[in-house]
Amino acid sequence: MSEPRFLRLGVNIDHVATIRNARGGKHPDPMRAACMAVDAGADGITAHLREDRRHISDEDIERLVGGLDRPLNLEMAATEEMLSIALRHRPHAVCLVPEKREEVTTEGGLDVAGGHNHLAPFVRALAAAKIRVSLFVEAHPDQLTAAQSVGAHVVELHTGAYCDAHVAGDFEARDRILERLKAGAKQATRLGLEVHAGHGLSFETVGPVAAIPELVELNIGHFLVGEAIFVGFDASIRRMRQLMDEARGGAGVRFA
Repeated sequence: MSEPRFLRLGVNIDHVATIRNARGGKHPDPMRAACMAVDAGADGITAHLREDRRHISDEDIERLVGGLDRPLNLEMAATEEMLSIALRHRPHAVCLVPEKREEVTTEGGLDVAGGHNHLAPFVRALAAAKIRVSLFVEAHPDQLTAAQSVGAHVVELHTGAYCDAHVAGDFEARDRILERLKAGAKQATRLGLEVHAGHGLSFETVGPVAAIPELVELNIGHFLVGEAIFVGFDASIRRMRQLMDEARGGAGVRFA
């Protein structure tokens, strides 16, 4: 049996910027958080530049592109404004996500199957600029097939419903969604897509997802920033890194 592949950790720093923006000014600094995350074991940094700039700002993106020695994954909606920003800054990767102005956080995956004609030109333009393109999707067969069809390099499977079911104590639903994530990861790999996952993952929920062998990267942010209030950002990331590594160690992974 082959050794389990290393699972990358992308740390999302959006909510460091959320805290900064609540009061204005420069503190806490997302760039400082990104550097701390790298020192603590992050393999990359994720930042979502929203239309309303509620957390990450254009200046943040400029500083991250110029100052990081790890890949930057720019999350953004498929709009002409965001495409122009991505092509100007040339991050390592762009993850296209659905975005509604009134939502508190991203509520689900892109409808790639229904939005093929809208998304395909964005994917082509980003790919032509040598930017890796990821699509944030549900682990649904039609969406994964559509992601391959529009030319994406990567899919990021939405783990929000899985985490919500765990928090609600609906363990039957949680386990059913986990099986769907496993099947989606297998299908995406067969389609030649690199497979990532993220949204809502915590110390309690990360293990069974990290144990899915086809996954290459997890992107985690809100929980890590929240946990940092109690244990520090460094300790929060190192603990997540440890749990991910343990899940890839071959031992059975069980929920607490």
